Amino acid sequence: MKPEHLPLLNSVSPPAVHPDGSRAAVSVTKPDFNADAYVGQLWNVPLDQEKLPRRITRGFRDTAPAFSPDGLVLAFLRTDGPESKAQLCVVEADGGEPQVITDRLLGVETFSWSPDSHRIVYSSREPEAGRYGTVEGVAAEAEEPRLISTYQYRLNGVGYTRDKPRQLFLVEVPELGGEPAAPLPDGRQLTSLATDVGSGTFSADGSGVYFSALPDDDGLASSIYRVPVTGGDPVAVDVGASTKQSVLDVRESRDGRWLLYIARELGVSGTDFVARNAVLYCMPAGGGRPLPLTDPEMMDVAAPGSRIELRGPDRALVLNNAQGTVELLELGATGGHTLLVHGDRDVTGAAWAGGSLFVSFADPSTHGDLAALYDGQLRILTDFSANLRTMTEIVVPQELTFDAADGYPVHGWLVRPAGKGPHPVLLNIHGGPYTQFTVALFDEAQVYAEAGYAVLMCNPRGSAGYGRDHGLAIKGRLGTDDMQDVLAFLDGALAKFPVLDAGRLGIMGGSYGGFLTAWTIAHHHRFEAAIVERGFLDPVSFEGSADIGWYFGGEYLGLSAEAFAAQNPLGHASKVQTPTLVIHSENDLRCPMEQGQRYYTALKRQGVEAGLLIFPGEDHELSRSGRPLHRRQRFEHILSWCARFLPTKANPTEVPPPG
Repeated sequence: MKPEHLPLLNSVSPPAVHPDGSRAAVSVTKPDFNADAYVGQLWNVPLDQEKLPRRITRGFRDTAPAFSPDGLVLAFLRTDGPESKAQLCVVEADGGEPQVITDRLLGVETFSWSPDSHRIVYSSREPEAGRYGTVEGVAAEAEEPRLISTYQYRLNGVGYTRDKPRQLFLVEVPELGGEPAAPLPDGRQLTSLATDVGSGTFSADGSGVYFSALPDDDGLASSIYRVPVTGGDPVAVDVGASTKQSVLDVRESRDGRWLLYIARELGVSGTDFVARNAVLYCMPAGGGRPLPLTDPEMMDVAAPGSRIELRGPDRALVLNNAQGTVELLELGATGGHTLLVHGDRDVTGAAWAGGSLFVSFADPSTHGDLAALYDGQLRILTDFSANLRTMTEIVVPQELTFDAADGYPVHGWLVRPAGKGPHPVLLNIHGGPYTQFTVALFDEAQVYAEAGYAVLMCNPRGSAGYGRDHGLAIKGRLGTDDMQDVLAFLDGALAKFPVLDAGRLGIMGGSYGGFLTAWTIAHHHRFEAAIVERGFLDPVSFEGSADIGWYFGGEYLGLSAEAFAAQNPLGHASKVQTPTLVIHSENDLRCPMEQGQRYYTALKRQGVEAGLLIFPGEDHELSRSGRPLHRRQRFEHILSWCARFLPTKANPTEVPPPG
């Protein structure tokens, strides 16, 4: 795969299953260089394999499909262009002209159907009067100043949050087939909290809407609330927790007897988040003591995009991070635990209706597809990565485990390029740190392998998916076991595969991976080139400048100045000798750009060959969801930097560093 092949990466949404179980709808989106945006439409995927999947909408970007419970209407989000905000649309389930039913200034983010199929609850940001274009002629630079009195007031990818909190609204779904309503129906606001609310879901009888929200104070802990659909103040649901929790999703069971929710424990402080696994809890809907349905020590049901899906009257489907994969689990409110999908797959969504269970997934050879589960086996229904495999040579990662110096097993993968070698090696380190590399097709590894690099990726101590103890191992000790593990994985691969060139090594990583890259090159000088991207590089300035800076460093590193100094890559920059490309985005609020700027300056001061690559308009998610042209340019600059210090036959050209 080459940088110009990014538009071949089709991403598939979690499925929406028609109530009769005969078909599912998914959104299929991809980067588009001409629009410099992400485009996509909805597809109908029949359960009957004699019938082919077909595109059913033609919008610029149509996403998040959901059938009404009666099966007559399909709702989805439509974005009309690169600068437009998503609005809620409805269309007859059997086809027709979609109708837009919202006109929100800042767009619609999530939505959910009522049981009677007549109403939809949706979330949208409500701007403060005078801001964000609510007053004609008042541009952002002319708005009134913001008086901040809380720790939490910005969010990466969103910006300021207290002056545009996400709220819930209720809209009546118009009858379809007639003339569209003009003006559009007004959504009735259900919540007016000072902080963001989570996605709303209806109770089984349709009389109320459940959601989670932070109390009006500083902290990570959130609570479950229920608000009547007729209006009124939200009422907190007493879950009787002995410690504070962060609630990620909440649903009432179909039979109305149980309340199911996903939450992380946060300790008494409300910020003790390190290596906390997300747990599925269940409690009587009328009140009572919640019980965990998943093991908080070994299971983590907070895989990317994870949400509670209902199956039958009292069962739930959730996704579990598990040793470099994402599994699909089914759990009953009164007991019973079934592992439905596991193995070399990354399940991205699942839904059940009418006796049919559809599963969206990625694996080593697909960026996203849809399957149906039959007798414990997945029956593949789509092939949205066919063009990718036809036009590029996808390298299937080789799974490996090597022991660290203390005997601890380190699990990961080698993506080996074609040819006899010897191949220069790129050691790639993930962010988080409490995340994981998975078996799913990874564009980064494929692009580097195409250029002739062997790519090593592992999940060192500190990663998710291997139990709480694995994640906790580096608390207060960043740069110890984690560095030992990634280097042990590198050395294990070099010893096992003579085709890997031990004399030509590169190292790279983003966010926490940027931290560990910077830390490693300060302590080991075996690498010919390094790339430090969107790095957590100075915990001192991070505190107060990052959107999570007021708690992150203290919880991971410790609260003392000595602890910060002992785990500060910027403080060790004077030891670095490795040529280093520093990549950062101007709008990164997770790891603000000053982190990269100061680190780059420190390297330059001591004569290290360094480049600073800055992307305008991008945030912390550049490599995953940034503008397509910027993503391509990022790859091109990375390959150019590697070509200067680690040339290959496929990537031989020496290009001057950026800037």
